[in-house]
Amino acid sequence: MIRVLLADDQSLVRAGFKALLGAQRDIEVAGEAADGEEAVRMVRELRPDVVLMDIRMPLLDGLAATRGITGDPGLNDVKVVMLTTFELDEYVFEAIRSGASGFLVKDTEPEELLRAVRAVVDGDALLSPGVTRRLIAEFAARSKEPTGPEPLGELTEREREVMALVGIGLSNEEIARRLVVSPLTAKTHVSRTMVKLGARDRAQLVVLAYESGLVRPGWLG
Repeated sequence: MIRVLLADDQSLVRAGFKALLGAQRDIEVAGEAADGEEAVRMVRELRPDVVLMDIRMPLLDGLAATRGITGDPGLNDVKVVMLTTFELDEYVFEAIRSGASGFLVKDTEPEELLRAVRAVVDGDALLSPGVTRRLIAEFAARSKEPTGPEPLGELTEREREVMALVGIGLSNEEIARRLVVSPLTAKTHVSRTMVKLGARDRAQLVVLAYESGLVRPGWLG
């Protein structure tokens, strides 16, 4: 059973998500929070698998709340998915850098929301369809100067290749086609790379790809 915490200051939004998620056999809503401080407190108390976190909330916004969760070593298994009204919300870039596993727009289709909740538990990408490459382009534009490839020293040549493909926004299936391997093999390479680098999830792997200099602006085709 996947346990989800809903964090949004609008009760109507929470009610809609709760009705959708609660109707699934493999998902349950563990709790609801109306502000960022309550969200962090409830995550520590309930230890949900996934937090659907609104970016704009009172007392403590979603970005600060996400940092409070992802910065706590005791909450490493908790995945945060940011919810935003606009696909390229000005805070999404910092949310990904702060450890969020991805983001979804609030008007996403119900099926996509359910897929996302299930996927994040497996460490898969969690970005609204069609947004991945634009988000990465935004990250590339704002990214600081690469720190050098030293942090990637433990990776094999194939793992570096796979990480670079993740960095330009390719899915496991697309990586598999590019490298002429099975999707399972591609997923295994991605998983091993995340373990070696201590990355929480695929989104953080994208950040590391740019910050290490493995992927550079202009690679997007």
